[in-house]
Amino acid sequence: MVNTNNNLSSILAVDIGSSTTRALLFDIVNTKYRFIAEGSAPSTAGSPFFDIAECVWHAIEDLQDKTGRMMISDAEGLIIPSTMDNNGVDAMVATISAGKPIRVVTVGLLQDVSISTANQLASTINAQVVEEISLNDRRQDQDRINLLLKTRPDLIIISGGTNGGASKSILNLIEVVGLAGYLTKDDQKTHILYVGNEELQEDVKDDLGKISNLHIAPNIQPSLNQKQMYPAQKELAEIFKMIRRKQIGGMSEVLTWTDGNMTATATAFSRMIRFLSRKYEPDKGVLGIDIGSRNTTITASFEGEETLRVLPNLGIGAGCQRILKHVQVSDITRWLPLKIPDSFVRDYVNNKSIYPDSLPATQEEIAIEHAVAREILRATVKDILPKIPEAFQKGSLLPSVEPIIGSGSVITQAPKRTQSLLILLDGLQPAGVTTIALDQNGLLPSLGIISDINPLLTVQVIETSTFLNLGTVIAPYGNARLGTPILRMRITRQNGEKTTRDIKYGTLSVLPTSVGEQVTLHLRPLHGFDIGMGGPGKAGKVSAVGGSLGIIIDARGRPLRFSPDPEKNRKRAKKWITSLEKFA
Repeated sequence: MVNTNNNLSSILAVDIGSSTTRALLFDIVNTKYRFIAEGSAPSTAGSPFFDIAECVWHAIEDLQDKTGRMMISDAEGLIIPSTMDNNGVDAMVATISAGKPIRVVTVGLLQDVSISTANQLASTINAQVVEEISLNDRRQDQDRINLLLKTRPDLIIISGGTNGGASKSILNLIEVVGLAGYLTKDDQKTHILYVGNEELQEDVKDDLGKISNLHIAPNIQPSLNQKQMYPAQKELAEIFKMIRRKQIGGMSEVLTWTDGNMTATATAFSRMIRFLSRKYEPDKGVLGIDIGSRNTTITASFEGEETLRVLPNLGIGAGCQRILKHVQVSDITRWLPLKIPDSFVRDYVNNKSIYPDSLPATQEEIAIEHAVAREILRATVKDILPKIPEAFQKGSLLPSVEPIIGSGSVITQAPKRTQSLLILLDGLQPAGVTTIALDQNGLLPSLGIISDINPLLTVQVIETSTFLNLGTVIAPYGNARLGTPILRMRITRQNGEKTTRDIKYGTLSVLPTSVGEQVTLHLRPLHGFDIGMGGPGKAGKVSAVGGSLGIIIDARGRPLRFSPDPEKNRKRAKKWITSLEKFA
């Protein structure tokens, strides 16, 4: 168990990404914890260094230059704890998303039950399931053994059997894994995570304990109608750290500097979304999305129940090319307000995956990158929707969430805030009433890992300007002809001023407000539309807070529909941009 210490004054948090490594400083200002500054450096997890200690050191040096605060000593290395003259820091923590996906084999009874659940667990880290072994895969035991020896996975996840349920079939599969383990060299022992029938844990220890790096966590499916992923996710996060220590140079040094306080970026990010779900509206969830260079992470939390998905090799940099395996080039070009040849789009995507640190230099390149980001979001939402608790599912629509928090440089560092908003609006297509915000400084993963050692810092920084509120989004959903009135809004401002607006289907508009201005909205859906107030046609009242872009009324329908005529799509994309920018 991690010891917490609210007396730690200054904390250095390092986030080691595939393209960039960032060093973030937190300290007390006027009796409250605050985010102070950030330093960065190109990541060195890959060629030619293959050593993350290099990029961590350079990021800290950059932070020193920006703050004037000495954190590195030529004689002593990292200065911990801080000194009386305000140099050094009291603690260091780290998160990591760099590195290729961990190779995983899942083992279970049935493909659509235990294997599916084990795959869901694997998707909570940067992992790729390379093979699956189940009772109904029709392979002989010898073939299964050869498969394990051939694939040489970094991790085997064994699931199956409810508590007190199936035992003999699970033990037969464990025997296969054990035989493969006996044929593996001692220095190549595989990590094995057992998350099945808890009554078999002692048998598992006897069969696998000596021939593998065995880890045991509570059953991820203790009964047919119950899943409990979180304890297994915590154990998996620790295994992830052990595997990365062997795979990536410099990990041992960084772990020493952090006193072991290091975890996967996705794990820490998801921890903060779960925290926020307890802080905000209890009848809604919280959704967080982070588009990285190599991977994309999406996490949703409802009533403290977390759903986390990491899509490996699907990002806006090194993972850019994989989007072409999910969609056609025409799916990307339909978002473009400019006429750009398919060949140019395809070449840009391929070049971006080869040179992930390159920045879009023209309006055409910016438009392509933002269009790719939209399709990454569409693929990510499609992946997570079936995994969300059934009580909150809304078919193909995004469940009710409050707020949606976007992260990743393609979103947070877009040239215009209207572009950030449209990427999230178009990619996620929220329905009903929600707030869209940006993790503008990329603090959430760092705050997630810091919460282990100083929860007070996490709480106080979250309560400051961590998030940039882009605005409340009102998105009625249903079907109608373009131009049909679908929503009547009565707006009451703080000064008592009242106005009424009829919203027409197919439009995207803004209700101008001051930042932080509270507005009461009486919403009455028309023509059978739904606004999330209990069903089609149900009216209701909400209190909305003006964001940097005001209050956005998205009446374009769900899902967004496109014309087979590319020119019509371009004109409409231009219109959407103009509709927002004239109020920005």
